[in-house]
Amino acid sequence: MATHGRFTEDQVAAARAHSTDDPPAEVDPRVEQLVNDLIGRVADKWTMLILEILAEHGELRFTRIGKLVGGISQKMLTQTLRQMERDGLLVRTVHPVVPPRVEYRLTALGLSLGAAFCGVWIWAGDHLAQVEQARRAFDERAARE
Repeated sequence: MATHGRFTEDQVAAARAHSTDDPPAEVDPRVEQLVNDLIGRVADKWTMLILEILAEHGELRFTRIGKLVGGISQKMLTQTLRQMERDGLLVRTVHPVVPPRVEYRLTALGLSLGAAFCGVWIWAGDHLAQVEQARRAFDERAARE
């Protein structure tokens, strides 16, 4: 199955189907607040990395997520997972064994956010040459100044 980044063709198709150039006529302030919250979360590299890792690997234990993310502190991993759980993006399951085993998996909501983020991959692929050209032109102008 073809992928774009870590997203499947199905996720790409879903992102394209939901994209539009026309903004909504009226925006519910609650929706606007949620979008602002989610943009902050998506802009947080840890959330997106965890989202991608869980989408790719399924249910994982805390320590395994930390190893796959790489470079994240235990405190930041805990905070990020808690916020993702609060937002309904993942489910935390504590198994009653000694020592306790805790696993995390994405919810349908978390998977759908990954599909929505897939639009960024599509945009980046479609506009890579333009962005690179703009950066080169900027760097050349900045070097002359």
